[in-house]
Amino acid sequence: MTNELPEMRASDAERERIAERLRDAVAEGRLDMKEFEERLEAAYLARTHAELEPLVRDLPAPTGTAAPGVPAVAPEAGDWAARIGGRPTSRGAFAFWSGFGRKGRWTVPREFTAVVLQAGGEIDLREADFEDREVVIRCFAVMGGIQVIVPPDLDVQVSGFGIMGGFDDGGAGAGTPGSPRVRITGFALMGGIGVDRKLRRAEKLRLREQARLEKLEQRERSDKWGKLEKRDRRELG
Repeated sequence: MTNELPEMRASDAERERIAERLRDAVAEGRLDMKEFEERLEAAYLARTHAELEPLVRDLPAPTGTAAPGVPAVAPEAGDWAARIGGRPTSRGAFAFWSGFGRKGRWTVPREFTAVVLQAGGEIDLREADFEDREVVIRCFAVMGGIQVIVPPDLDVQVSGFGIMGGFDDGGAGAGTPGSPRVRITGFALMGGIGVDRKLRRAEKLRLREQARLEKLEQRERSDKWGKLEKRDRRELG
């Protein structure tokens, strides 16, 4: 790495690619959740390459490494082509008087079936990969509930129904170009199934940091104009 590169300003895309590499590491068991959260937050607070590089220094380089002197990174979260294909993590989930969760980095099969009996379940697709471009998630809740969480840029269709219960389609909607199509169907009997759109944690951190920087800039501008106004008053007085 040259002397200039460490102090080179990092872009939003570079921060996001480092974050994606950290997600891969926690999914592979190389980082525990505490380490992952600490490094992820540091990635979105980083301003230079010198701050980004140590976050992945002890992790293996992914295939398709970057140019010499630039930290190797994984595909961006929105790069759907890189997230389609691969072997499914599981093809279903069942809970009775208990609960289940599918979240983090996992691969959704072409057909996934979830059943809860007097229990609860969570299916989080925000960090998920997909076996195919079209997948079907069947949800059946009897005196229980299932929550499906999807990112804003995923193509989602909802067609379930409820009997003395509810099947919410609030998260249905079109995705970005290249997005997989996810069809969510099934029924709820004296229970509920909800489909909600939520930002990825990494995006929340990025927006939070962006808001903090904007507030800081506004304060600096205000202080600057305040000093100029005081100087003008002194000169006029």
